[in-house]
Amino acid sequence: MSLSGSSRREYLQPTMAGALAAIVGYASTFTLVLAALTAAGASPQQAGSGLMSVCISIGILNIAVSSRLKVPVSFAWSTPGVAFILTVGEPVGGFPAVAGAFLVAAGLIVLTGLIKPLARLIAAIPAPIANAMLAGMLLTLCLAPITAVAELPALALPILLAWIIGMRFARRYAVPIAVVVTGIMLASSTHLPAGALNGSWPVFVPVLPVFTLDGIIRIGLPLYIVTMASQNLPGLAVMRANGFVLQPAPLFVITGVASAVTAFFGGHSSNLAAITAAICAGPEAHPDKDKRWPAPVSAGVVYLLLAPGASLAAAFIAASPPLLIQAVAGLALLSSLAAALSGALAAEETRLPAVLTFVTTASGITIIGVGAPFWGLVAGISMLLLLRFAIKPAPDVVDK
Repeated sequence: MSLSGSSRREYLQPTMAGALAAIVGYASTFTLVLAALTAAGASPQQAGSGLMSVCISIGILNIAVSSRLKVPVSFAWSTPGVAFILTVGEPVGGFPAVAGAFLVAAGLIVLTGLIKPLARLIAAIPAPIANAMLAGMLLTLCLAPITAVAELPALALPILLAWIIGMRFARRYAVPIAVVVTGIMLASSTHLPAGALNGSWPVFVPVLPVFTLDGIIRIGLPLYIVTMASQNLPGLAVMRANGFVLQPAPLFVITGVASAVTAFFGGHSSNLAAITAAICAGPEAHPDKDKRWPAPVSAGVVYLLLAPGASLAAAFIAASPPLLIQAVAGLALLSSLAAALSGALAAEETRLPAVLTFVTTASGITIIGVGAPFWGLVAGISMLLLLRFAIKPAPDVVDK
C-alpha cells in the first residue's frame, strides 16, 4: 500500500530531523572515538572495528525500539565515555583488557536495569530540574549559528537566511530547508585531500576480552558511572522534558546487552542519546508528539549507512567545517531550548534550583571524569531539597 502525498509529507519532517541527528552525532565525535580507542591500545583496524560495531549497534537500537514503542527513543554512543577513555591510557593487558572493561561496564548497566528500585530512582527527576538540565545542554549548540555567522559568514549566512525564510513561509519545514542548504554549501566548499579514501574499508576485528583488576578499576567502573551519569540520566531527562515518560529498566537492559556484544569487536558503550535525542523528540521533529517516532528510525538507517562507509564519511566530515554542522543542529534545537526554559522557570518555587541546574550544566565542567549534566542535577536537586525542608521562621510576635 503506497503512502499518499499528505502521508509522505507527514513523514518527511521527522525523517529529516532523524537524519540530521545522526549526522550531528557522528560528525561531532567520531574522531574522538577513534582517538580514544587508539590511545587505549587499539590498532587502527581494531579502532575502525570498534567504531563500526557501535554504529551498527545504535542503528539497530534506534530502528527496533522506536518502531516497537512508537516513541522517539534515541540511542547514541557515550561521548563522555570516550572522552574519559582518552585520558586513562592503555591498561595492563593491552586492548583485550580494555574490551574486558567494556564488558564489565555493560554488565553493570544490565544490572541497573534489573534492579527495579534503582531504575525507578534514576527516573524520578523533578520535571523543572530535568528541563533546566536540558536547556543547559542545548545552550552551546544553540549559540553555534551565531558563532558560525561571525566566523564563516559566506557559508553560514545562506543557511540562517534559509531557516528564517522557512520559518516565515513554511514553519514545519524550516529545519529541513536549512539542512538541504547546508548540504549544498558543504558539497560546494568541501574538498577531500588527496589519498583520503585510500585504504581498506573497516572490517570486524574480534577481540577476546581479558579481565584484569587494573582494567576494571581504571576503565570499567568509571565508564559505567560516566555513561549512567552523563548519558542515560540526561537522556531520560530529555525525553521527559519533551513529554515522554519512559520505563528506564528495559532500556538499560537492552543497551547493556548491546554494549556487551560490541565489546567483543572493540566497541564501547551504547546508551540513550542526550542532545541528539532533543532533535528527534522535540517539536521540530513534528508538531504532533505522536508522530515523532520515525525520527530515530531515520537516524538508525543513517547510522547503518555510515557504518560500512566509515572511511568515506570520516574523510568528508573531517574535511568539512565542524561549526557549520553544529550551526544547523543549533537551529533545529532552538524550539527545544525555548520549551525547556519555559518548563524550567514556570513554577516560582522551583525557579532558583532550576536556574542553578541550568548554569551548572551550561558551564561544561567535568569533575572526577563526570560531566556537567550530572553536576547540574546534583546542584539543582540539592537546592530543591534544601528549600523544601528548610526550617520555617517563627511567626512575628505581635506586641499587645
